[in-house]
Amino acid sequence: MKEILPEGEQLRRATKWISDRRTEEPHTGLHKLIEDACLKFDLSPKDCDFLTNFFAGGRKTP
Repeated sequence: MKEILPEGEQLRRATKWISDRRTEEPHTGLHKLIEDACLKFDLSPKDCDFLTNFFAGGRKTP
């Protein structure tokens, strides 16, 4: 059963997950981590675009 979370919580969790993976697995490419997070956290295309921009340095709010 899918957990009901406040709006934006999946995106926050995905951002933390990617940050943690970048530390633990520095050899894994950022694009791959973002793809994996989008699938793992069932994010919308808009949220995936946000993650790409956020980690590329263009930190925009969703």
